[in-house]
Amino acid sequence: SKFFLLALLALSASHALASDPVFVNGFACKDPKTIAGLNTLGVSLARVDYAPYGQNPPHLHPRATEILTVLEGSLYVGFVTSNPENKLFSKVLNKGDVFVFPQGLIHFQFNIENNEAIAIAALSSKNPGVITIANAVFGSKQTISDDILAKAFQVDKNIVDHIQAQF
Repeated sequence: SKFFLLALLALSASHALASDPVFVNGFACKDPKTIAGLNTLGVSLARVDYAPYGQNPPHLHPRATEILTVLEGSLYVGFVTSNPENKLFSKVLNKGDVFVFPQGLIHFQFNIENNEAIAIAALSSKNPGVITIANAVFGSKQTISDDILAKAFQVDKNIVDHIQAQF
């Protein structure tokens, strides 16, 4: 149902990153450290540790293309093209596989196994930015009107209020 998908999107959003692995809704991420060899080269690198069945929820990088390489485990990954097609390109990646997420497009990763998965994300900017969709839509500071969100997602305003309360 629309509510289930909407709630899953909203409730799965990660809210924090830290230098040690932090598990948020099944997603663990190590904040990228400054690597002297990358300074001034215009690229970023991050190691991502996924809890069993954890995910990196739908997000985008407004200033970078991302290349993801799986080091351990298996991930279901994908991105969605822009309007009007909104076409999903997705694939299951295994150890050694690589996938490209184009700059500015919404994308995600999901650990499909009951063991941890590890990946390296390389981004084509030293400041790629990240916009987590659910956080931006349901957790904006000043909140977006529930009338607007209810109409946009074609759900009752009470559902929107419930999701916004999670942020």
